[in-house]
Amino acid sequence: MRVVVTGASGNVGTALLRALREADDVDAVTGIVRRAPSAVPPAPYDVARWVAADVGGEGRAGVVDALAAAMSGADAVVHLAWAIQPNHDRDRLRRTNVEGTSRVLAAARAAGVAHVVVASSVGAYAPAHDDVPRTEDWPTTGVPTSEYSVDKADVEAVLDAHELSHPEVLITRLRPSLIFQRAAGSQMFRYFLGRWMPGVVFAGSLPALPWPTGMRLQVVHADDVAQAYVAALRSRRPGAFNIAAPGVLRAGDIAQVVAGGRVQDLPVPAARAAVSAAWNARALPMSPGWLDMGASAPVISAERARSELGWEPRHTALDTLEDVVAGMRSGVGAPSPPLRPR
Repeated sequence: MRVVVTGASGNVGTALLRALREADDVDAVTGIVRRAPSAVPPAPYDVARWVAADVGGEGRAGVVDALAAAMSGADAVVHLAWAIQPNHDRDRLRRTNVEGTSRVLAAARAAGVAHVVVASSVGAYAPAHDDVPRTEDWPTTGVPTSEYSVDKADVEAVLDAHELSHPEVLITRLRPSLIFQRAAGSQMFRYFLGRWMPGVVFAGSLPALPWPTGMRLQVVHADDVAQAYVAALRSRRPGAFNIAAPGVLRAGDIAQVVAGGRVQDLPVPAARAAVSAAWNARALPMSPGWLDMGASAPVISAERARSELGWEPRHTALDTLEDVVAGMRSGVGAPSPPLRPR
């Protein structure tokens, strides 16, 4: 199997390269990134042939041609390329996230690729404030005040339209919860907390964890997500699959890891006002939309992935949280530009 991966040097891409490196049925891997390595990179990046192409770059036709050339002869494409920052620049995010997905699909058609696996997200789903696990038929209308959620929901619409107009291309969608791993610790700090905040914040010495009332999180380890992508490539099953680790994290679970179990309950409107003020002042890279999405995302069931893909996560939600917090504390990363510590 010959596989092309867009966004291959990021959080999930790095984990997927580790998994593809160990897959006996994968003959060749091509990684498409904005900044291709100039020399032979270390493992796991050495498994790929690297091509530089920006899915959100200027000039749709030229980008599609470059992507199609990189996809020539591939059996499948895994589309992971996505921009989270700078989230003050909505045009740039939309060009990479939504238009970029459209370009990848056009390139796959031009190259004759029969199977495209796309990174969707729990963020594509409509709000649900209870703890009833939602399956893949929950509406993908997103959270309108979250730029990430809006883009993920719009990508779902792009995929729906493509399936109708080009049924010859099989599309698989993975909808994971928050994806963490130790090597992404530095990246998570940059993307959500800012470079100025010291890692000691997560050393367990916080007086208390300020936490929006009622907010709960599902997370999944990047290595488990990578195995889900490999299972999707092998099974060639169409449709959507939720991906989440066992367990739902609440305030006490997270506080136990970062603040000795101490929690300061914070009403959601107050938390949103604080995040909004910091974001508008450019003191915090995380926009209030992330809080809106976190406070309203549904709990998802991963039963379909288990039954149809044979996927089983090896890490619990708590294991995964502890892993990424350890990475935040130590400031670790990986050799690729997205994960490299600054």
